[in-house]
Amino acid sequence: MAKKYKLKTHKGAQKRFRFSANGKMLRMHGLRSHLRRRRSARVKRLFDQKVAVHPADQARLRALLPYGAS
Repeated sequence: MAKKYKLKTHKGAQKRFRFSANGKMLRMHGLRSHLRRRRSARVKRLFDQKVAVHPADQARLRALLPYGAS
C-alpha cells in the first residue's frame, strides 16, 4: 500500500486569500496602507471590500491552497 503524503499549504497565500461560501477566491485591494488622503471617500470605502480573484490566476493560486484558506 502506497503511503499518502500531505500537501503543504503556502502560508503567504493562506494569509492573503479567502474563499467565499460559494467557493470563489477573494482578495483584498492593494494600495490600502498609506497615501490614502488624496483618494475620495468613495474609493476609500471600496478599499475595505474584498474582490474576486481574476479567473486567469485562480488555478495557480488554488495549487498553493490545497485544502482551502481557513
